[in-house]
Amino acid sequence: MSRVAESIPLMSHIIRLSSADNVAIAAEGLAVGEKVDVDGRLITIREPISACHKVAVAPIGRGEKVLKFGAPIGSATTDIAPGEHVHLHNLVSDYLPT
Repeated sequence: MSRVAESIPLMSHIIRLSSADNVAIAAEGLAVGEKVDVDGRLITIREPISACHKVAVAPIGRGEKVLKFGAPIGSATTDIAPGEHVHLHNLVSDYLPT
C-alpha cells in the first residue's frame, strides 16, 4: 500500500531532525515504491529501509557530507539518490576508523 502525503503525516513514517539534513530516519520499515512527503516533495522509496535506518531525502554526491542533526556524520562513498538507504555500504564516517 502506498502512503501519500495528503492522507498520511510525514512524522508517522520518517523523521527529519533538521531542515539542513539530507537524510531522515525511518520511523517504521519502508517498502520499495512507498512515497513519503519531505517538505512538500514526494520521495519514492527505492529499496527496503528498516525502521531506525537513514533514507536520503535529497541527492548526495560521492564525497559529499551526509547531514543528520544538522551536522555532518560522514561522507558518501557513492552517489546516493533520494529514497535510497544510507548506511555502511555507501557512507564512511569522517570521525571513526573503519
